[in-house]
Amino acid sequence: MSLQIWGGGRLDQPAADDAAFRAAFELTDHQGMVRTEQDFAGKWMLVFFGFTNCPDVCPTTLSEVAAVMEGLGADADKVQPIFVSIDPERDMPSVLAEYVPLFGAGIIGLTGTPDQIEKTSKTFPIFYERIEEATAPDGYTMGLTSHLFLFDPEAGFAESWPYGTPAEEILADFKEKF
Repeated sequence: MSLQIWGGGRLDQPAADDAAFRAAFELTDHQGMVRTEQDFAGKWMLVFFGFTNCPDVCPTTLSEVAAVMEGLGADADKVQPIFVSIDPERDMPSVLAEYVPLFGAGIIGLTGTPDQIEKTSKTFPIFYERIEEATAPDGYTMGLTSHLFLFDPEAGFAESWPYGTPAEEILADFKEKF
């Protein structure tokens, strides 16, 4: 049996304030503190959903995030990069505390209960599922939407990039926002 979740956000139906959707979450960070989107008010949020046992997409994207943050130079302090785990069974705060620092850039790792992750996914246009795979760690892997999302300082959707978008392209798009 596989668990499939499809978040309810839609990019083609702007809200009254012209944001297609808003970031909304209440999750635990990699240091054990409960965080919400309100904790990052006034900052741009660069958000990626993934899992620590991801063999390629997640570490590649987080490396791109680190390159973007470095490329922003002095403007990097206007941005908070966030990694949200879609694998709460394995990705407890202690696991994220070992994983996210590997990429630097001040990335904050967030996780929660399966219900919290599902609730969070409904505020973003993401899909994720557990896929049974005998050769994977613990006998399963995760399938997921692999987009990097940018939210403005009021937590409104600003832009997204699909997996494989080079850091230089993301950085160029980003610099147009400041």
